[in-house]
Amino acid sequence: MDLEKNKANAIAFYKTAYEGNPKKAVDLYVGSEYIQHNPEVEDGLDGFVAYFERMRKEYPVKSIEFVRCIAENDIVALHTHQTWPENDEYVTMDFLRFDEHGKICEHWDAIQQIPKESANPNTMY
Repeated sequence: MDLEKNKANAIAFYKTAYEGNPKKAVDLYVGSEYIQHNPEVEDGLDGFVAYFERMRKEYPVKSIEFVRCIAENDIVALHTHQTWPENDEYVTMDFLRFDEHGKICEHWDAIQQIPKESANPNTMY
């Protein structure tokens, strides 16, 4: 496994889909199988594309910052800071598994909205 290449591809995949071109993200970075563990998204390639196309239509103005990217074996972990309309902010942690050909084949995530107030002065990212 080329960990640095997997990290670069994970970021490019997520950014391409998030910014409105999920079909291109799938074509470039996903293998023949895509297992989805997010309960809000249908399993498989079509479910992934449909979800991000809907997000593009419903929320055309949003941004993402990749705070951390960590790779080990066949897994890449992404830690992001997302800003959505009306300044709704979220922290996400995505885990992407790569197959033996260096293509993404499985996804898990956790999403948490950043509250307006915090009990401590530390950021969530």
